[in-house]
Amino acid sequence: MKFDDLDKQMRVYETNSDVCILPKVYMVARIDGRNFTTLTKQKHNFEAPFDIRFRDMMIETVKHLMNVGFNVVYGYTESDEISLLFSHDETVFNRKTRKYNSILAGEASAKFSLLLNDLAAFDCRISQLPTKEDVVDYFRWRNEDAFRNALNAHCYWMLRKDGFSAKEATQTLEGKSVADKNELLFSYGINFNDLPNWQKRGIGIYWKTYQKKGINPITKEIKFSERRKLHIDMELEMKDAYNNFINSFLLKQSI
Repeated sequence: MKFDDLDKQMRVYETNSDVCILPKVYMVARIDGRNFTTLTKQKHNFEAPFDIRFRDMMIETVKHLMNVGFNVVYGYTESDEISLLFSHDETVFNRKTRKYNSILAGEASAKFSLLLNDLAAFDCRISQLPTKEDVVDYFRWRNEDAFRNALNAHCYWMLRKDGFSAKEATQTLEGKSVADKNELLFSYGINFNDLPNWQKRGIGIYWKTYQKKGINPITKEIKFSERRKLHIDMELEMKDAYNNFINSFLLKQSI
């Protein structure tokens, strides 16, 4: 059999189950760390419940993912997860989900591993969201998840530092309301509202444009050109204000 014929025959096994996201459907990728509890709490002993070094590694990983060839308009990270909102008219790889999943998981794993100087792995899945409202709801969901996780994590680790075992700390928090958890923290002298917003709301990363000053080497005239760079936002809003913030990215889309 000629190579071209063999190649055509075998390619079918790679591509016959390809799923391509339909045009005019919004795409959001969620990239999650695999076994990060073991990696960060046992192998590398990051500070619990939040560690600035880990936070900065996640930020750098998001920035990397926003520069690997996809048109990402908004990145978001909380804990060991990343969410990426693609441009509505993104067409790279004909919108094949296997390409997005494999490339983003691989790039995130490689970047974080280099930053950590150890092996780290991420998985990836693509959410197909038909409306702008669904996109807003998705990011509202992750934003509120960050709040819930932060409250639980601070309570859990205060109990652990107070001598509670992992089982005892978990059982103590079971069934407690948000108010109860706030009271628990307050009994240790911590006002949850005063904690850094990046811990409670996650971190947003998005493009901002700026004017770069230059000089024409021939005429010596001062010229300004438009450039863009990634902005790190550690003071995200919550609830309806965050909805409006996400909507601002959607309004810039081509439709």
